[in-house]
Amino acid sequence: MSQKRFFPNLNGVRFIAAFMVLIHHIEQAKHALDMPNIYHWATIQHMGRLGVGLFFVLSGFLITYLLLQEKSRHGQIAAGSFYLRRAFRIWPIYFIVILSSYFIFPRVPLLEYPGAVENVTNHYWERLSFLLLILPNFAFVLYDLPYWCAQAWSIGVEEQFYYLWPWLFKYPKRKWVIVLFFFAVTALVLWAGLYFLEIPPEKKVEKLVTFLGQFRLQVMAFGGLLAWVVFHNKTKITNFLFRRDVQYAVYAFTIAFYLSGVHFFGFMELYALLFGFFIINVSCNPATVIHLEHKWVSYLGRISYGLYLYHVIAVVATINLLASFEIKSVLLHNILIYSLSIAGTILICVLSYEYLEKPLLAYKDKKFGR
Repeated sequence: MSQKRFFPNLNGVRFIAAFMVLIHHIEQAKHALDMPNIYHWATIQHMGRLGVGLFFVLSGFLITYLLLQEKSRHGQIAAGSFYLRRAFRIWPIYFIVILSSYFIFPRVPLLEYPGAVENVTNHYWERLSFLLLILPNFAFVLYDLPYWCAQAWSIGVEEQFYYLWPWLFKYPKRKWVIVLFFFAVTALVLWAGLYFLEIPPEKKVEKLVTFLGQFRLQVMAFGGLLAWVVFHNKTKITNFLFRRDVQYAVYAFTIAFYLSGVHFFGFMELYALLFGFFIINVSCNPATVIHLEHKWVSYLGRISYGLYLYHVIAVVATINLLASFEIKSVLLHNILIYSLSIAGTILICVLSYEYLEKPLLAYKDKKFGR
């Protein structure tokens, strides 16, 4: 396993995940602004969290495979280089969106959104401190986030997965000590945040439950398990998963289950299994029945991180812009909202990717590898 492996179709998976979140937020914004919407549909309500869940499984799969590969090639994990690679990829856009949400967007009338300014001014330093420490999921649960950057909560979960995961590979004999230390620190930070939050005890319990519901490390770990299966060539498992009849059966079940709108305890864990099946097939199965290797899909997948973080800005701007026109047709209004929101998001992302992210990624690859 000395050579790096290319996984096809995964840019397409990234695009699908980002697009699901975008659709969810368009309808969510329309709902918040008392516009005709379909946000009450279970399929729309679940679409956003499922898009994030797909990102989580994919992230766990790729990060674990890279760590396994590095351990195989070099006999160790260079944790410093690992974190520098992640920082070059994640931090620039993250801080652009976070800092703009605090210091720029509240002053732009076109980006006005109900409650967004209050979610900047209330608990100003507490929230900003968590955000600057790249703990947006803590900030989101404890204090809420301005709508322009609320989607950044999931970046916190991914970062915390990165804080834990490399050390389990670097020091496998101490894995339980590492896991206990990680969760002890996480619990301490959350306890401190809840302790100093002046709300009734029952509200603190609600926030604790919300945090645990979003702290999806087990979903990312499942992606990691699939990477282990692929890396170690567990053909008894993959031969079954790669069968065409199994693919058709699982995809049919996934579509039917999603359209049913059913929700229950363990909902995301079941979808993690289905997403993992999808990821391992499109990336590793030569006989996959789904192909996403199209140039435009691949490019949108490469800029999907920007699609995920920037899209809310384009959605809010589009809705506020169209509000200044008298558009009586609901159908035309929705066509314009969707088309302009998507086009605006892509334009922002292309500019960001070509002139900011791409040069930084090229530098990162040169200095620290992929």
